[in-house]
Amino acid sequence: MAAEIGVVGIHGIYVAWIVLLSISTQVSGQAVAAENVTVVEGGTAEINCKLQNYDGSIVVIQNPARQTLFFNGTRALKDERFQLVAFTRKVVKIMLSDVKLEDEGGYFCQLYTDDTHHQIAILTVLVPPANLSVAVKQQPVEGQDVELTCSVDRTKPAATIHWFKDRKEIKGAVSRQQNDKTFSVANTIRIHVERQNDGETITCEASHPALNRQKKQLHHILDVQYSPTVKLQHPPGVLREGDNLGLKCTVKGNPQPTSVTWSRLNDTLPAHSDIQGDVLTIPALSMLDNGTYICEASNIHGRASDQYILVVYESLISFVEVQDPGAIVEAHTSTPYAIIGGILAVLVFALICVLIVMVWCSVRQKGSYLTHEASGLDEHGEAREAFLNGNETHKRKEEFFI
Repeated sequence: MAAEIGVVGIHGIYVAWIVLLSISTQVSGQAVAAENVTVVEGGTAEINCKLQNYDGSIVVIQNPARQTLFFNGTRALKDERFQLVAFTRKVVKIMLSDVKLEDEGGYFCQLYTDDTHHQIAILTVLVPPANLSVAVKQQPVEGQDVELTCSVDRTKPAATIHWFKDRKEIKGAVSRQQNDKTFSVANTIRIHVERQNDGETITCEASHPALNRQKKQLHHILDVQYSPTVKLQHPPGVLREGDNLGLKCTVKGNPQPTSVTWSRLNDTLPAHSDIQGDVLTIPALSMLDNGTYICEASNIHGRASDQYILVVYESLISFVEVQDPGAIVEAHTSTPYAIIGGILAVLVFALICVLIVMVWCSVRQKGSYLTHEASGLDEHGEAREAFLNGNETHKRKEEFFI
């Protein structure tokens, strides 16, 4: 009997423990989960509180300052930027528009049951670089070094700044300064410049997580000042009396010279000359206009000049007696024909000389052949005559001895 009572007691305790475990599991089965959110300043953030085994218990959403935003789906804080877009047995969804840096922090998802459950959704606000700026410490001048600083005032996290020229990075000195939650970043470089660098482009580039792998760039055009250069342009060929002369003075400098000065070495400009800025015109040239003409320009960095030596030749018309208006045309047109006639005469004379030499060589060669032939004939004749007369001589000798 006692044994049966003991067995029944143990069985009762076991059943009671099962019931309590079931109740505990049902209660503890309700849970809440939160997701962290990252958003760019000015954008819209979505805050989700996920529910498990929700049985209608109280759900409270609070901001980082622990102010209640929504109590079981009812607005508690008058901030129209927060909107409750979903409240179901599985999720409570809140949209926050026009996010500000001050909105950053932990948002509490609280579930009130017998025990209070809560999770925190961390809202991270990114502040991208808004405006890049380039500061030049001093005016760049050829032959000197110039210091350039590219900076951005407000970023979170700190932006990364680089300098580039012709797609090649220029290393600089980087500095960062924290202002509460944001950072100011600067990159300073020092480069040597010459006049050929004037007008070249140098680029400041910033990268930041909020830019989604894109780059923010600022192109800076170098303004290098230098002394002027002067080039005097003149017409080609020979100038004769009566011709017109136009000289143009091309000037390049930074700052650009606003005016040029014309002069003639050791003399004044002809009275009939005309100056229109960088152009000097002398009509109806004469030998009195001969001389060295100088164009000069200057700016704050120096002075430069170029010169042209004018030599006026006598007009061809003066060698021709003008009988009528057609004589002028004849004087001009006769010159090329005279040259062509002279060339032809030289060619004919050379051809005649070649023919004479060839004939002379041919005659001399033939005469030499005849002379040798005659000499051969003489020798042959004498031999023949001696042969023919040989018997007579012998006969004479015989008669003499008898």
